Amino acid sequence: MPRVLFALLLAGLVFAVPVIGADDWPIFRGADRTGVSKDTGLLKEWPADGPPLAWQTTKIGVGFSSVSVSGDKVFTMGDADKDCFLFGIDRKTGKKLWELKVGKTGGNYQGPRCTPSTDGELVFALGQHGDLVCASAKSGKEVWRKSLPKDFGGEVGPWNFAESPLLDGDRLVVTPGGPKAAMVVLEKKTGKRVWAGSIDGGDAAGYSSVVIANLGGVKQYVQLMANGLVSFDAKTGKMLWRYGTKSDRFGGNTANIPTPIVSGEFVFAAAGYGRGAALLKVTKDGDRFAVEEVYWNKALTNKHGGVILVGDKLFGDRDDSGNPFCADFKTGRVLWTRKGGEGRGSASLTYADGKLYIRYSDGWVALVDATADKYTEISAFKVPNGKNNTWAHPVVVGGRFYVRELDTLWCYDVMAK
Repeated sequence: MPRVLFALLLAGLVFAVPVIGADDWPIFRGADRTGVSKDTGLLKEWPADGPPLAWQTTKIGVGFSSVSVSGDKVFTMGDADKDCFLFGIDRKTGKKLWELKVGKTGGNYQGPRCTPSTDGELVFALGQHGDLVCASAKSGKEVWRKSLPKDFGGEVGPWNFAESPLLDGDRLVVTPGGPKAAMVVLEKKTGKRVWAGSIDGGDAAGYSSVVIANLGGVKQYVQLMANGLVSFDAKTGKMLWRYGTKSDRFGGNTANIPTPIVSGEFVFAAAGYGRGAALLKVTKDGDRFAVEEVYWNKALTNKHGGVILVGDKLFGDRDDSGNPFCADFKTGRVLWTRKGGEGRGSASLTYADGKLYIRYSDGWVALVDATADKYTEISAFKVPNGKNNTWAHPVVVGGRFYVRELDTLWCYDVMAK
């Protein structure tokens, strides 16, 4: 689809500036990092063998990366041969346009975990060993690079670096972890450091991704670290508040992965491995922030499929059991869980046009009614090369449904005709 442009008149000169449109998905979980698509007019059900296939792309390497979509291109990552690569793909045809080496392969699991971020002009990717690369979205040519361990003293757990960078205007936000630069903000065009925020006592990076919050009238960057939630002032890098310690709630967990959810003055965060989820109310009292735990519910544990908020309902997978749940956001009360249906293993999901698009670890994909008072599976099909441990999150944007399975990206046409 054509890139949306607008003309900016400045100092007598006209510049063409790329604009992220409603039919783009520029960062992990979408432009607002909610996992909720703005698409409408989609298929209400699928044929038995799935919606029509628009295209498929192979040889994009092993990886857990999802896709970002902007203008006429799709971006993803993968371990191919002996290196980790960032790929640029034609959005209309699925043809690979370019590839850029990010870093070395391997890690605790083979394959990168990051989903690239793009503003339409530049694209940013983080390898599993902390290699952060900025490239031209058009050509794939490297613009700048950093190393989170070497340049910022970054520290992460045994599953290596997994976050997807946050783009915020002219800034790029990442989480090296460690004692001196738990979170850093960089100029996106140059990689120059704007600020580095530290945490008292330090903390390693978790496997989550930063979200923007406006709490108490202050813009903040909120992140789930290895031992708890933390928030930094977006302007200064000052740590504003923290929830959890090394000995309680999220602390000392095997891995904290899901992206937090912000709604008004509330912050929701979940973690797997039997931990649970918290809803917090964050308020400002003078120069200080107060964090009130509204609830902690072990029934809302989620490993790496993510949780999404639609209206007043939360949807996610209980840990990685392949049993999606629906819960009330304000109370944490579970309204339903899945009983029966296709698909097994960790379920990652997104929402579009009244439906949940759920992909299971074994390659099954289901279309589920998000408005029903119980788990109601409308349609399901198995992606041809679907196997276990394919955890990349699904994406629905521009009438297309993107499913990453190992070294293949499948693009389905889900627009109603």
